[in-house]
Amino acid sequence: MATQPMLFGSAGPPYEHARRLIRDLPESERPLYRLNKHGTAVLSTSELLALVFSSADGLSLAQELLARFGSLHKLSRISEAQLTRVHGIGPSQAARLAATLELSRRLQLPPADERIRVSSPADAAQLLMPEMGHLDQEELRVIVLDTRNNVLKIPTIYKGSLNTSVVRVAEVLRSAIELQGAAQIVAHNHPSGDPAPSPEDVRVTRQIVQAGKMLDIDVLDHLVITATRFVSLKERGLGFDD
Repeated sequence: MATQPMLFGSAGPPYEHARRLIRDLPESERPLYRLNKHGTAVLSTSELLALVFSSADGLSLAQELLARFGSLHKLSRISEAQLTRVHGIGPSQAARLAATLELSRRLQLPPADERIRVSSPADAAQLLMPEMGHLDQEELRVIVLDTRNNVLKIPTIYKGSLNTSVVRVAEVLRSAIELQGAAQIVAHNHPSGDPAPSPEDVRVTRQIVQAGKMLDIDVLDHLVITATRFVSLKERGLGFDD
């Protein structure tokens, strides 16, 4: 029995749908033209991403990435290996995007030679969110402060889920003791994007606060960090019982 001829593209993985090329757009709608004419502020996220990719189908590719991963914040957590699985993104484009996102995070950090002072939970959160908010696993860090609330150091104490059976309070307070700090702020991130403290977060906080009192180290707060929000356990009265 004769077989029917195989149609082009009918076997193997499906072909990606054709993306619209930037050169096919009216000049006034092209991202580079709009940037030069109106400045970066008027460009959409997809248009800015298209300029990072600098490819003929960059705008369609950027729109596809945002639709697939949901947002720029979520996109920032995607590894270069995952990005290169997207049709049209090679190693150089993935690296270019990763470098751009890293620059944006570093721009939010204070200059290295600037003395940083923390006067409120918001100050502490602003200091930590650019990096901690984009981590894909939980980390616990402490901000060690002097008597004037100047930052002495921000060490990472733990990586992994916060748990009273794992966290050793002595380790959380060690840096403040070694640096002769007067106080510290504890912080950890929730990669889920929900900053609501868990019962375990409250139990860990209570242990750290009580140990700090014994060692004459004032534990000012415990923050739960995400990419866009934070919660102060001190403000909510969680784990800071007198």
